[in-house]
Formats: sequence, structure tokens, C-alpha cells
Amino acid sequence: MKPTDPTLAARVPPGQTLTSKWPVLTYGMTPRFDPATWSFRCFGLVEAERSWTWPEFLALPTTVVTCDIHCVTRWSRLDNRFEGVPVREILQRVRVRPEAKFVLIHADPDYTTNLPLADLDGDDVLLAVKHDGRPLEPDHGGPCRLVVPKLYFWKSAKWVRGFEFLDVNPPGFWEQNGYHMHADPWAEERYADQETHAMQKMRAEAARKLRGA
Repeated sequence: MKPTDPTLAARVPPGQTLTSKWPVLTYGMTPRFDPATWSFRCFGLVEAERSWTWPEFLALPTTVVTCDIHCVTRWSRLDNRFEGVPVREILQRVRVRPEAKFVLIHADPDYTTNLPLADLDGDDVLLAVKHDGRPLEPDHGGPCRLVVPKLYFWKSAKWVRGFEFLDVNPPGFWEQNGYHMHADPWAEERYADQETHAMQKMRAEAARKLRGA
């Protein structure tokens, strides 16, 4: 854990502490990746439902995004270099229908989180397969995770497997368990009024890891 350098203070949202490490925070077991069965699917309010196998996904155009990430458990890590498929490439291929305003993100093993389509459709949003020049480690969401830098990092779902486009905004896993529906770190959109036991455990674990950072 580091004191915030005054020259970097403008990049650190309220209530956050900088770390050079990348703490591993997962509720449950890390799923096993099988490239023979992995797929990424888009469905719901789209003109053309699509599914990509792992080789097909790797053949899509890629980009590199350097961004800061902010965890709801109060750590921030600056200047992360993610490489992967821009989400806009996916949106162009499935042709989202006008009535679609929200997206339910589906991920392994049985995880969901919700996003406004406007937040997903950003020039810095991507489906990352590499971090800082190396393949994304399984504990950090490898082989592929969503990266939405403008929101708290639980919205950047690990082990992402699909987008479901909707005209309603159903809460995902953590949103059903007390987390904020939107998650803007600059507005400290963290939690609902009471934390669940699972949330308390994750915060305690994050604090322990940061003390060792």
C-alpha cells in the first residue's frame, strides 16, 4: 500500500489507495479454461446473434488500452496496459437494436453484472486477453475479461462469456448482494445500505492483501 503521490492525486478517486500490486479478489473458485469448448456469445436485442470460438475470437481485430483501475474494496492501480478486442468491434458485428439500452454481462462460472449500453460502448472498453504484455492470468480473469475503466472494477467481469442486450436493467450477482447498480468510482457509487457477509469477507481480504503490498 502506498501513500498517494500528490502529482497523481487527480487520477485517484475519493477513498482509494494506490497499490503497485494487483490483488486477486474472487468470490468462489477460479474456473478452468478449455480452448476447445470456450465461446463468446452475443444475444438478445440484436439484429444478428453471434458466437465466436476461441480461435475465431483471437482472429478479431485487437487494440491496446492503457488505463487506471479502481476496485470497490478501495485500491487503485495506475497505468495498466490491456490488449484485446475492442467491444465496439463486437457491437458492430451484432448490430444492436435501438431499443437495447442495457447489457447483462455473462461470465464463468455463473456470474453476471449489469451495464448501461452507453458505458459498454466506449473507445477504451475491451475484451482483454493480455495485461502488461503477458497473457491474462486465470486468477485475473484469463483467458478473457471485460475491461470498463470508467467504473469500479467488479463491472469488468472476469472469465467473460457473453453479452445479453436488453431494454431493462436487471441486477447482476453483486448488484443483487448490495453493490451499486452503476458503480462510478468518482461518485463513490459503492454499495447499498447494508453489506452482505460475502462483501464483508471480500473487503477484509482486500485490506489484508493491501497491507502486504
